[in-house]
Amino acid sequence: MSLEALGWSLHFENVYAGRESLGAPHRVVAQQRGQNRISDGERERWAHVRGRPMGAEAPVIGDWVVAAFPDGEPGVIEAVLPRRSAFSRRAAGDRPDEQVIAANIDVLFLMSACDGDLNPSRMERYLVAAWQSGARPVVLLNKADLASDPEAAVVRLRDVAGDAPVHLLSLQSGQGLDAVRSYLTEGATVGLLGSSGVGKSTLVNVLLGEERQRTAVLTSENRGRHTTTHRELFQLPGGGLLIDTPGMRELQLWDSPRGLDAAFPDIAQLAASCQYRDCAHLQDEGCEVVAALEAGEIDRARYERYQKLRREQTELGLQREGLVRIRQRQKTNPAHRKRRRG
Repeated sequence: MSLEALGWSLHFENVYAGRESLGAPHRVVAQQRGQNRISDGERERWAHVRGRPMGAEAPVIGDWVVAAFPDGEPGVIEAVLPRRSAFSRRAAGDRPDEQVIAANIDVLFLMSACDGDLNPSRMERYLVAAWQSGARPVVLLNKADLASDPEAAVVRLRDVAGDAPVHLLSLQSGQGLDAVRSYLTEGATVGLLGSSGVGKSTLVNVLLGEERQRTAVLTSENRGRHTTTHRELFQLPGGGLLIDTPGMRELQLWDSPRGLDAAFPDIAQLAASCQYRDCAHLQDEGCEVVAALEAGEIDRARYERYQKLRREQTELGLQREGLVRIRQRQKTNPAHRKRRRG
C-alpha cells in the first residue's frame, strides 16, 4: 500500500507542507475508546491525541493527521489536516454542538431497504446532510429479493433523490453490485450510512470478499439487527476505500443551508425567483414557491417536509446565536473570570 492508495492527493500534500517537523502523514482508519488506529500506507499503529492538536477539530475516521512515534513511546497525533469534506450531524443533547461522523469522503452511499425501513422522509434528511458534507450522495436500495414490488420502491426514492442516483440491490443474488463497485475506484473514499439492519455489514463483507463485519440473523419480519459498533475504514481488493459506520437511530441536521437547497432543487430554483430576499415560502404575495404549490406543480407533502427542515435549521441558528451570546457574557463578566481563575 501507499499513501496514494489511502486517498492521499495533491490537496493534502499542499496542506501538509510546513508541518513536516511535527511528524509524518497518516490516515485514521479506525477509532475505539478514544484511541486512533492510523496508517501511513505501510503499517497500521495506534496513536493518541496529546493535548489539542493543530487544527480546530479532534480527529475522526477518514481524517489525515500528522503523527510522530518517538522511540519507546506510543504514537502521538500532533495535527489534523484540513478536511476536503465532512459528514456531520447535531450531537445528542440540548446544546447546539456539531458531531463530525467521517471526513474526506468522495461518495456517500445512503443505504435503505425495500422492506419496512423504506422511508422517503428519512432519506431526504440523509440527502441534506450528504450534500452539505461536500461528498456526492448515492442511494442504495437493498433487499430487492424480499420486496413484492421493488421497482415501486425505487420510484418512491427517485421522487426525493433529486440529482443523486438510485441503485436497486440484492446482496443475496448480487443484483446491483456492479453499479456499487463502479464508485470504488483506486484511492476513492466511499462512506456507508443508513439505519441498523439494512445490510451495511453484509455489503462490506461482499465487497471485501471475506467475513470481516459481524452480521445478525434476520428477524421474523426479515429485518436485520444492529451489529456494527465502531467506525472503520476498509481497503478493498479493487483499490477503493470504504468507511462503515454504526446504524443511526436518528439524524439531527447540523447547519445545512447548501445541503437543503441541493436536496430540494425544485423548490430552491423557485425560491431564487421570489421577490423577497428572506422569503419564508408560506403565504407572501409574489412567492414563487407558494404559487407553484397552489398550482399543483410541487407535491404538498414534499413541500411540508421541506418547511419542517427549514424550521429545524432556523431553530438551530437561534440556539447557536444564543450560546454565542452566553459565552460572550461569561468572558466579560468579572465574577465568571474570577471563578475560572479560582
